[in-house]
Amino acid sequence: MKRWMILGFAMLLLGCATVDDVQILDEDVRRLQSQLNSIQREQDSLKREISTFQWDQKGGEKDATTLRTDFNNQMKRLQADLLLRIENLQSETRALSTSIGEYKDLLKRPSKDLDRMKEDISLRTKNLEEKTKTSEEKDRVLEEQARVLGEKDKGIEDRLKRLEDKMAEVIASISKLREAEKTPLPKEVPSEVKGVSTGAGDLYKDAYETFQKGNLEGARRKFEAFLKQYPNTELSDNAQFWIGETYYLKKDFEKAILEYEKAIAKYPEGDKVPAALFKQALAFLELKDKTNARNLLKRLMERYPNTEQAEMAKKRLETIK
Repeated sequence: MKRWMILGFAMLLLGCATVDDVQILDEDVRRLQSQLNSIQREQDSLKREISTFQWDQKGGEKDATTLRTDFNNQMKRLQADLLLRIENLQSETRALSTSIGEYKDLLKRPSKDLDRMKEDISLRTKNLEEKTKTSEEKDRVLEEQARVLGEKDKGIEDRLKRLEDKMAEVIASISKLREAEKTPLPKEVPSEVKGVSTGAGDLYKDAYETFQKGNLEGARRKFEAFLKQYPNTELSDNAQFWIGETYYLKKDFEKAILEYEKAIAKYPEGDKVPAALFKQALAFLELKDKTNARNLLKRLMERYPNTEQAEMAKKRLETIK
């Protein structure tokens, strides 16, 4: 009866457990059932032994009193053992009941955790949607800003184009000013020809007019021919200077410097020395040699302070950094 009560109580508890818990409890019930069967078998075995003692004719050495004493002792031991095992079974049953209660609590907890998780996910999803909406609004603002910047860039490009045009005009003006710094080419017959012999004067005039027409190569050949025939006349330093000018206008600045130097060295008292020094300095500037250019301009200002070239040298020196 106790066994069936225990089994019934266990089955009632098992109805509230999960499948895994039921399997565990089934194992415990089978173990308890096995122990009860073992006790039953021991009880049956003891009864057979008692019956054997009662009916054994060959065991004359034991009398009825001894058998009864042995039987009582066996029964006491059996009862004590049975009570102990029943108490153990009841203790294990209580433990199982407690475990099942804990399992029920465990079964309830995941549901609560799941609800909290769902709430958390819902909250995060809502926050993400709000952030996405905010991001889209920011994207629209950035697109509008990009459009405005694009329009500004277009305006800047137009302004840059206008600035480039103005720079081109400035550069053209600077070029004109630089051309103005060169020795002017008078259209009339050069005054230096006056007072010179007819042969030398005509040859110099022909070379000069060729230079004036822009035929630099032809002019150089004629000036060189003039110097071979008239190396020490009043026009010789002028002819040497104009040879340097033909190279300068051809942008052959190194040869121009050498030809200007001949005008300075061969004709140190000539009136073209200041102009030759100034044009040498300009040629060095074209070659990116600021040091020599600066030195020549200072030399010009020191040696020929009252000349037009000295004034131009002073202005140009202020622009060299």
